[in-house]
Amino acid sequence: MKKSTITPLREKLSEVYDLRAALALLEWDEEVYMPPKGATARGQQRATVSALVHRLMTSPEMGRLLDSAEADAGLSENDKILVCETRYDFEKARKLPESFVQRFAEAQSQAYQSWTKAREESSFARFHPQLQTLVHLAREKAEHVGYSGSPYNALLEEFERGMTTEQLTPLFAELSQRQTALIKRVGASSNLEEESWLHQIWDENAQWALSLRVLGDMGYDFEAGRQDKAVHPFTTNFGIHDVRVTTRISATQLFSCLSSAMHEGGHALYEQGFREEDARSPLAEAPSLGLHESQSRLWENMIGRSAAFWAYGLPLLRQFFPGQLDGIPMGHVYRSINRVRPSLIRVEADECTYNLHIILRFEIEAALLDGSLNVTDIPHLWNAKMKQYLGLVPPNHSLGCLQDIHWSHGAFGYFPAYALGNLYAAQLFEQIRRDLPSLWKDVQEGNFIPLLGWLRTNIHRVGRRMTAPQLIESVTGRPPEAAPYLRYLEEKFV
Repeated sequence: MKKSTITPLREKLSEVYDLRAALALLEWDEEVYMPPKGATARGQQRATVSALVHRLMTSPEMGRLLDSAEADAGLSENDKILVCETRYDFEKARKLPESFVQRFAEAQSQAYQSWTKAREESSFARFHPQLQTLVHLAREKAEHVGYSGSPYNALLEEFERGMTTEQLTPLFAELSQRQTALIKRVGASSNLEEESWLHQIWDENAQWALSLRVLGDMGYDFEAGRQDKAVHPFTTNFGIHDVRVTTRISATQLFSCLSSAMHEGGHALYEQGFREEDARSPLAEAPSLGLHESQSRLWENMIGRSAAFWAYGLPLLRQFFPGQLDGIPMGHVYRSINRVRPSLIRVEADECTYNLHIILRFEIEAALLDGSLNVTDIPHLWNAKMKQYLGLVPPNHSLGCLQDIHWSHGAFGYFPAYALGNLYAAQLFEQIRRDLPSLWKDVQEGNFIPLLGWLRTNIHRVGRRMTAPQLIESVTGRPPEAAPYLRYLEEKFV
């Protein structure tokens, strides 16, 4: 009997993915529980494990296993895809020296701790040295990886495979023009008097309990995950059966905790939905961050901000906050959570203005990478672009250029995926509504199982068997486009 070529490759990949899970656990703990004085040691630990992951992934043995599997004519189609995706990851990883991977991981940990302090103190100067280091490392990474056109393209490839600055620039120009015009047409979509009921203190324990209830109703498996609190909400996984979410709570912001939980829940449902047989391999991953983001945006916005959802959600609000919503009609709640009002904070932005926050960050990142912008000048350019796109000027750095965690992770090229996620979500949602004619009735009743089942079948279980554009076209019959998202906004808000 011919010896399998795929089994030893899977075994080697399992080692890589086990180490990645250990690294993710170190990162999760750093943002959730680690005491501040642990930062130096944690940076060293992350650097060591990152180097081990890189060493295994780029080892001569991995190359030999790939060569052997690629020469095997008897592989199944599924195994051929696994080999192809592993080869892609192998070649990409080989372009980065192990010493660079170590330096980058240590710089990330130092920068995260610096960012948390800088954000608390609203001091860009405190974060400046670490951010400068990460920008230099990002440029170095681009040179190692290689690119054509803008060096930013090398970083985009990590998050949105095949996407380029040259493609995004005209797309974002169209979105900014259309969405700016839409904001002007909509104006203030809810009046202050109608929202006066929101100006109360909302018990934080009740907010937490409500978020857990809704996550459970969405289908999040608490036997395979948990929710915790973090400065900046995020989702991480250590395997299909250990997918964790975080949220944040404000006593004066009723919807913040719930919206964050639903957003991260969308990510987590994706991670919990991969095929068992794909575990510890590239196939148990999303093909792009934009597609991953489509799941969080779909749950947070297209479901969580719908009238049908609040037919289910308002009774829950009354249950968890007794007496605080007496006499408040569902229409007030629906309009409040869907108000259109330019704001300083991206994660709290309404659907009409959200992409403008992303475009601002994309333009700054691209300028940082091509050298036309110095790190020192970020606050000034940030404020100027906020004025240009949203008519607002941040009063301090915490509400401005220090609000996001991403740069402290060195995650340049990440932000565009948020806008692409909006586009993908809207295009998928049009198909969902065609395929599930009882969708809104189900949502009103708090029955999210049909929706989750559709996503499991059409998106989650596919993993990386297709690229994001291929998957979108396979499911909807059309390549990715902006029109469905613009239709969604105009139908909802105009």
